[in-house]
Amino acid sequence: MLTGRDQRSGAAHRADEDQRIAARKLETNELVGLQIMPRPSKSLVNAERGYLSPRIATLAWGRIEVDGVGTFRDAKVFPGGARAWNWNETGTAHQPGIQPADVTELLDHGATTIVLSQGMLNRLRVCPQTLRLLADRRVRTHVLPTQEAVTLYNRLRDREPVAGLFHTTC
Repeated sequence: MLTGRDQRSGAAHRADEDQRIAARKLETNELVGLQIMPRPSKSLVNAERGYLSPRIATLAWGRIEVDGVGTFRDAKVFPGGARAWNWNETGTAHQPGIQPADVTELLDHGATTIVLSQGMLNRLRVCPQTLRLLADRRVRTHVLPTQEAVTLYNRLRDREPVAGLFHTTC
């Protein structure tokens, strides 16, 4: 004979187990098919300012490494984290250049200064509508070749909520 707790259906037990497994996977960022931002490391959180902009550790042709986050071909770096910059998401191309939707995501993360890289060979343009959006929102904007952009970004990251788009090839 089953007692009160034992009378729960097998389906209820399976549902509980599924929830425990999902919680564990979420905790360790193991969910498949979902893009989950890693939790910011303690080095990305400041009690007074909130999320800090992560440091760019290394830059090479086709590769950028962001401390505490990972390595990318092209990157969106913002207060609290970074992610791969996939040009296909917004229609970015060397011409017409960086699109407004690319910088909107950076602003959504609280950036007050934006650094836009033009690539290692200075071939990536910035769409005029993008610059207009940033000017309308009174966001300080720097457009530089990638190596200079990384240097400036790393210098600013300790002082203000800065974000950047970094193109690591041409």
